[in-house]
Amino acid sequence: MRIIAGRLGGRDLGSVPKGVRPTSDRVRESLFSVLGSTDGLAILDLYAGTGAFGLEAISRGAQEVTFVDQSRHVVRELEKRILSLGLDRKSDSIQILTSDAQKAIRRLSNERRPRFDLVFVDPPYEAGDRAGILDALFGSTLLKDGARVVVEGPKRHPLSPRPGMTLLDARDYGDTRLTWFESSRRGEPVESS
Repeated sequence: MRIIAGRLGGRDLGSVPKGVRPTSDRVRESLFSVLGSTDGLAILDLYAGTGAFGLEAISRGAQEVTFVDQSRHVVRELEKRILSLGLDRKSDSIQILTSDAQKAIRRLSNERRPRFDLVFVDPPYEAGDRAGILDALFGSTLLKDGARVVVEGPKRHPLSPRPGMTLLDARDYGDTRLTWFESSRRGEPVESS
């Protein structure tokens, strides 16, 4: 695993902690190609695992990144990875929460202000409640108007838009599907054409 582009491009991300299923470099490269610039964005990396998504965003100019993972071991490995890349949590505006995703959404929502421009959601394929996380996320105060949410999951379990979100795109990479939603704040789910 490596960082693909930006100021840290080509840097090795090291080994994958036990129990973590990382997004492949190929899928991440395609994802960032579709996303375009992350320069100046505030990003939430739920189910951070290796932190590859958030670290790639930092490399490409993200203003701030919040990583969330419930495993203390995985978080310790992420902290080591951040240090090995020469990043400083304070000056690089990095926040790490050891928490499950639902609790993290509630905790971050207590700030009562739209905060994030982009969210990456990649729960375990078999155990993750992607629909429940989306409901919590889009029902929270965390998303700026027009925020994008990218969900990774198995293509055999497609996601549909729900109130407050617009489906922008869905792309398959082998058994993996990436689904892009946008915060519509219009109340009704919308399928984009």
